[in-house]
Amino acid sequence: MKFEKHINLFKYFRLKTNPVKVGSIEIGGSNPIRIQSMTSTNTLKTNETVDQSLRIIKTGGELVRITAQGVREAENLKNIKKEIRETGFETPLAADIHFNPRAAFTAAKIVEKVRINPGNFVDKRADFTKIEYTEEDYQVELKKIEEKFISLLNICKENQTALRIGVNHGSLSDRIMNRYGDTTFGMVESALEFLRICVRENFLNVVVSLKSSNTRVMVQANRLMLAKMLDEGMNFPLHLGVTEAGEGEDGRIKSAVGIGTLLADGIGDTIRVSLTEPPEDEIPVAKKLVNYFDERIDHKQINEVDIIPINFFEYNKRNTRVVANIGGNNLPVVISNKEGNEELYPEFVYLGDQFIFDSSHEKSNFIIDEQNWDQQITYDDNIFPLFKSVNNFYLSNSKSSKLNFLKINCSEINDENLLKILSALPGRQAGDRQGKNQNNIVLILETNNKNGFADQRAAFFKLMNSACDFPVIIKRSYKENNLEDLQLKSASDIGGLFLDGLGDGIWIENQGAIKDQDIVNTSFGILQASRVRISKTEYISCPGCGRTLFDLQKTTAEIRKRTSHLKSLKIGIMGCIVNGPGEMADADYGYVGAGPGKITLYKNKEVVKKNISEENAVEELIQLIKDCGDWKK
Repeated sequence: MKFEKHINLFKYFRLKTNPVKVGSIEIGGSNPIRIQSMTSTNTLKTNETVDQSLRIIKTGGELVRITAQGVREAENLKNIKKEIRETGFETPLAADIHFNPRAAFTAAKIVEKVRINPGNFVDKRADFTKIEYTEEDYQVELKKIEEKFISLLNICKENQTALRIGVNHGSLSDRIMNRYGDTTFGMVESALEFLRICVRENFLNVVVSLKSSNTRVMVQANRLMLAKMLDEGMNFPLHLGVTEAGEGEDGRIKSAVGIGTLLADGIGDTIRVSLTEPPEDEIPVAKKLVNYFDERIDHKQINEVDIIPINFFEYNKRNTRVVANIGGNNLPVVISNKEGNEELYPEFVYLGDQFIFDSSHEKSNFIIDEQNWDQQITYDDNIFPLFKSVNNFYLSNSKSSKLNFLKINCSEINDENLLKILSALPGRQAGDRQGKNQNNIVLILETNNKNGFADQRAAFFKLMNSACDFPVIIKRSYKENNLEDLQLKSASDIGGLFLDGLGDGIWIENQGAIKDQDIVNTSFGILQASRVRISKTEYISCPGCGRTLFDLQKTTAEIRKRTSHLKSLKIGIMGCIVNGPGEMADADYGYVGAGPGKITLYKNKEVVKKNISEENAVEELIQLIKDCGDWKK
């Protein structure tokens, strides 16, 4: 089973799926990528839910999801729908169901779409206790699922209601966890069990989603889902999203890394950007992501590579030699740009690591430092040359004995020219010009293709197939004046390469009104969202919904204010227990709504304190971190 069998890795186009009718719109097929969001109000509060739904719709949301945790909430969807329709909007509504099949049965008679979670529709959600299932036990549980699920399918058929099979990494069932573990294979099988029933019952009005707060898991699970579905003759549309992405810069970059990586290969028919912000704020971000990928249609041709040297379903870092502190097992580096006098010295740019933008932020590993331009070319521990071409490098007598940067454009790396490039770099003759310092090279990989993600990925394939093990810095250039635009575009372009183990560093260059420090922060944010370098506290915070039991936005801001100096810690902030304990399973600490005004604190997967008053919960979290020895001043 291979992902590349189903996707063209070298030409961008949308993958065609079966169209699914959801009220007044269709998802999949030749339809545009649909943008949606979810209300965060109490579903029993009709006016508040209607008002928030209208804000989502007026901002451009094409589908509004509303939680229905019980039958009462499901029944009130009728009143919510009635008031929205009376305003003149026909935007379809979806009910979000967990744990309660009866709520799903009720909602399916009212709204245009119902989302169920295979992990808790009938099964018991995993509580991280090991339960042994014999094959007979396993089949008995599957039979229970089938009986209950077919009842829902029959209601959906009668009411022309669409269905979403929505798997969350954080809420797999004990049964699935027992057989497959906490894996992407478990996520995919959890969905397939329900999809196979849909196919047998000839109910195809189904959308599928596999979500995680871990971008690597999210991307790999969706790739595997696509391959498995197509191998079994299914072609259901995919709903994309990164759960608990967070707020602000972090939420946008993390969402763009996960969603953008899949959109880049034409995968995805509807998306939701989950931010710990008002839900209407999610819509413009989602629109920008979708529009960005529309721009790469009819991009310049990318030469195909016959041998694909990576496994798209698991993470393996490309093997590279170590040059200075780049490559090998070193963390990916960040290069930040400050313009130098390239007209005076067109062959060299100086790079150093002594400049710090702000002591409260991460510094770049290498800075182009215009203060070091000099007619006399000398190198020390912090100054290194950057060559603009292979020819300039090969002929130069002024190489560094420690580290030389060499720019390569993807267009130069083609099957015929690659061997010439490689033969020029590691020359074996004596003398500086012919090879003395030619193994201390780090490649700067650039692209001019509108489909730069695929162009750079193909270049990596060619380097790997030619056994070229020089470290590679991924460089992309933009002309943005809006920071959010730069964050979304660069994270979409570069994050997927790091998710697949390609790249030893990042260099974002921008010609526009964006501060150098913001570009540096974006670079480190992409590395963190891609899970290859942790440089600041990570907050796994959900966007909130009608099940949320406290003010998520206010609480997240307060926790961030108190703990942002604790670099490398992961803190989960979850509105309720549905996905909380699972999605933050790899977090160091967790803050989860347990009831009205009550919070439960976690250390890793273990409950440490239950039902704490919300008024004292942040202080209790801080004290817990201190008690466990992870607090730093």
